[in-house]
Amino acid sequence: DMTRAEAWELLTEYNQDEFHLQHAQTVENTMRYFAKELGYGEEEEFWGIVGLLHDLDFEKYPEEHCIKSQEIMRERGVDERVIHATASHGYAITVDIQPEHEMEKVLYAVDELTGLIGAVVLMRPSKSVQDLELKSVKKKYKSKNFAAGCSRKVIERGADMLGWTLDELIQRTIDALKTFQE
Repeated sequence: DMTRAEAWELLTEYNQDEFHLQHAQTVENTMRYFAKELGYGEEEEFWGIVGLLHDLDFEKYPEEHCIKSQEIMRERGVDERVIHATASHGYAITVDIQPEHEMEKVLYAVDELTGLIGAVVLMRPSKSVQDLELKSVKKKYKSKNFAAGCSRKVIERGADMLGWTLDELIQRTIDALKTFQE
């Protein structure tokens, strides 16, 4: 199995942009949190690696997002489970690989949402997630122009896949971010 160090090496071979590397680590840590939270503690490393590599191809091949990454990983002999999981977050956007495992549904749901919450945090006087409340995120979420690149449709589809309400998904993701961000 791939180690975290190997995953990081692969990520940084295809990604140099600070924003993308930051996002990869945010999603990695969010996935690790949910692995423990949802009773998959022994798979925490695996969930983290999926989070870290989910956007592997996005910086260099945005037009082939979730398609090129499969090719790159297969060439490197990466575990098919990692390939399926990372590709499935492009479901109904660039690929028709459906999220099946709970881990894949979590990735689908939190990918865009962590970006949106991050944007909310930047607007706050404290610049901190620690004092962030659900209602602040909800207010910005409802404003179509705010963090317009973060697809509400994908976030809501992700919540549905998990059988969670939107509020529950947002609150649980805020809780995740509080465990590793200032």
